[in-house]
Amino acid sequence: MTHQEKQVVDLLKAIETGAAEPVGVINSDKYIQHNLGAADGLKGFGELLAALPKGAAKVNTVRVFQDGDFVFSHTDYDFFGPKIGFDIFRFENGKIVEHWDNLQETAGPNASGHTMIDGPTEARDLNKTEANKTLVAAFVDDILVNGRMEKLTGYFDGDNYTQHNPQIGDGLSGLGVALKAMADAGVTMRYVKVHKVLGKGDFVLTVSEGTFADKATSFYDLFRVENGKIAEHWDTIETIPAQVEWKNQNGKF
Repeated sequence: MTHQEKQVVDLLKAIETGAAEPVGVINSDKYIQHNLGAADGLKGFGELLAALPKGAAKVNTVRVFQDGDFVFSHTDYDFFGPKIGFDIFRFENGKIVEHWDNLQETAGPNASGHTMIDGPTEARDLNKTEANKTLVAAFVDDILVNGRMEKLTGYFDGDNYTQHNPQIGDGLSGLGVALKAMADAGVTMRYVKVHKVLGKGDFVLTVSEGTFADKATSFYDLFRVENGKIAEHWDTIETIPAQVEWKNQNGKF
């Protein structure tokens, strides 16, 4: 674990423990908050913690990866109810200056028995980071943004695909079943714009904006790549609140 990865794990754990020291990694003069339910700056972070009943929060960070100035994490939370969350922190001169996240109420396990958080946790193939980021970016652009379904099978090794979305089973076959069920129910999912592609080794996280069931939505998708093919997928899907409800004006992305 890199030093900054550990700082992020400790900071998130402080939500549970109330420890003050790990919070020192946040730049007190500049903390740009993209969680729209929290006010800007360190003060907003403090207010969020103060709103939690004492001893109520549980935080278990399962994955943490650094990509340049960014550290992204995948965490099993329990505050105001169980949630799975991705957090992204941007470092500047050794301090955290910006934060994005995406939270979804914990659900599952799915039809294949996978939870939203289980599976491999350590990054491998560190020399393939850039190639894997390029591959995943192309997949999201081709399939999720532009719907070029004729290219779908090229990104996978047959039906070998482990799925952690609570509504979808394993394999491309599971994905096909879920997409058909959504279409039959008249539920549309659209990816409009990809804002970030971050990776370390075989893990790549994409941050995308779009709509789900006609509501503005933020999609965080974590992929694991094996031998140049997408092998595993975790995600969180969060509805973006109306702007009048935002506690800061930095936007979700």
